[in-house]
Amino acid sequence: MTGRVEGKVAFITGAARGQGRSHAVRLAQEGADIIAVDVCKPVSGTDAIPASTPEDLAETAELVKGLGRRIVTAEVDVRDFDALSGAVSGGVEELGGLDIIVANAGIGNGGETLDKLSEQDWQTMIDINLAGVWKSVKAGVAHLLAAGRGGSIILTSSVGGLKAYPNTGHYIAAKHGVVGLMRTFAVELGQHSIRVNSVHPTNVDTPMFMNKATMKLFRPDLEDPTPEDFKPVAQFMHVLPIGWVEPVDVSNAVLFLASDEARYITGLPMTVDGGSTLK
Repeated sequence: MTGRVEGKVAFITGAARGQGRSHAVRLAQEGADIIAVDVCKPVSGTDAIPASTPEDLAETAELVKGLGRRIVTAEVDVRDFDALSGAVSGGVEELGGLDIIVANAGIGNGGETLDKLSEQDWQTMIDINLAGVWKSVKAGVAHLLAAGRGGSIILTSSVGGLKAYPNTGHYIAAKHGVVGLMRTFAVELGQHSIRVNSVHPTNVDTPMFMNKATMKLFRPDLEDPTPEDFKPVAQFMHVLPIGWVEPVDVSNAVLFLASDEARYITGLPMTVDGGSTLK
């Protein structure tokens, strides 16, 4: 099956690499043009995870163009509503509309229990992983409403939006909040034939997860853990015999929710988790 989102335009945040890039490429493979934004620089408090770069975003653009699709890019922080709104409006003007919003941008920081977490780490997490999702949808939804042909909105949450893990309480709180946003947007926008769903990945093989700080969090008993050290502990989280999924596994779920195959699906928290939520 091809052309599942043929002729549609998708706005994707956090598109420079990882899941966001994968979503852009997968939707482009199925016929969509892309508005891609990413902060493309370090965010305070996330020093342990390598930051995305302008070169990363440019590579995403080249991958989309290589599939014969159009793409408009912008370096935008999802905490900045005016910049988000401007990027979406510019993309809509160039590409001719908007049909899909994928609010994917997010960070990982901290690593403390909630009682020891700094206020800065808490606030940065909530501002990006929760308020940034709200602002991303807010920036794009006016264009869906103006077009009057419905649309699909997909919010990136996490298995951490459905269950708790220690030492990541601010992340857990933000990702649970994303579910609340998803359900409320679904109720408010359903009358306009705009569907709103969330995806809930487990560990994903991206720089945000596969880095020294995260591996150390999972294997504090080792001085310098490797992915092979990390895998048995990560596998314990799942029913299926895996430690993590690949970005395209999440992108396939995003594609389904964006496509007309999911035309009557709204308000759904869709897991891509290897059975993690069963444990």
